Amino acid sequence: MSSREARRGENLTIFLVSAAHLISHFQLLVLISLFPLFRRDLHVDFVQLGLVLTAFNVCSVATQTPMGFFADRYGPRNILIVGLCVGGLAFILAGLLPAYSWLLAAAALAGSANSVYHPSDYAILSARIAPERIGKAFSYHTFSGFLGSAIAPPVALGIALHAGLGTALVASGIFALSVAATLLFARQLDGVPQHLAAENKPAPVGGRSLLSPLIIVLTLWFAFLNLSGSALQNFSAVALMRLYGIPLTIASAGLTAYMVGIAIGVLTGGHLADKTKRHADIASGGFGVMALVTLLIGYVDLGAAVVGALGVAGFLSGLIMPSRDMLVRASAPPGASGRVFGIVTTGFNIGGTVGPMLYGWLMDHGQPRAVFLVAVGFMVLTILIALGTDRSERARQLQTAGARLS
Repeated sequence: MSSREARRGENLTIFLVSAAHLISHFQLLVLISLFPLFRRDLHVDFVQLGLVLTAFNVCSVATQTPMGFFADRYGPRNILIVGLCVGGLAFILAGLLPAYSWLLAAAALAGSANSVYHPSDYAILSARIAPERIGKAFSYHTFSGFLGSAIAPPVALGIALHAGLGTALVASGIFALSVAATLLFARQLDGVPQHLAAENKPAPVGGRSLLSPLIIVLTLWFAFLNLSGSALQNFSAVALMRLYGIPLTIASAGLTAYMVGIAIGVLTGGHLADKTKRHADIASGGFGVMALVTLLIGYVDLGAAVVGALGVAGFLSGLIMPSRDMLVRASAPPGASGRVFGIVTTGFNIGGTVGPMLYGWLMDHGQPRAVFLVAVGFMVLTILIALGTDRSERARQLQTAGARLS
């Protein structure tokens, strides 16, 4: 295979996998953005709507690790197609059967389907993208998720307001099925390219060897990453309004700047991750500066300048994401990326479950500044884990090299 053909194949792989990841974020935000219409048409309260998200997240957490094993055993493309089909059919059923019970069942099905994306996506990218470009591949994959989150509210609400709630849900399901149909014919995603076969020898499919202290620590690390980021993403606006009396317009602009900063940071971080192997230094350095910026936001009334500060925080948060994924990839045995990412990324769901309750409790008890302080605490923990993981990995490499020499 020529280098041009290899690059073309890699670009197609990144595009197809990123399209699937876009669906993952798109479907969740469709549910959230349609909450006001669910409440009106289904005559439910916010507690019942909250249960819909709980069902989605609980099912996703419960099935994500098994899906990692299935991806490595039966092929990540096949598992990805199944997930897209199940998620798509769940939304179609919710649209055709307008009742709360069906919405709850559809959320549970969609949550289970959502569990396939991280293990399958990362398994495909790890197997089919050359090491010198894998950082950028991870960054495009992450960026596609943010893009899905961004386009879901206007698309879903636009369709719902013009053609009805059921039509919006059915259209979302058809969107997922169309991506599944594309992947059905994308057999080039199966297997490993010949020029990358040496570093992707299959590992035995087993669970005990994967539950190493390093994998467990990385799972905890992902939970801390989510806990620190969710403070700024979900509660910074209300906390700033309570702390300094900042107008809603500025607080909302700050949240927008944070999200835009993440998107730009992710793309920048992908190029940076391909130029260095010091991924732990990037992660710890980025979060160190982010912690200082967060402290500044929490203790100084910056006025309108808080928009820029949140933009910087978002950029730093995005910058470390490709290096974060590279650290996990380095910890995975050859051919076991699906299993490892399936285990480790459950930390996101754990953090997503605990974070809203923790920061909501702080706000309810009149502690808006504590939102930023607790977030900084989690950032410090992520720094310590990143540095510790890096030392552990270097020690393992030295031990392996010594064993080969002897």
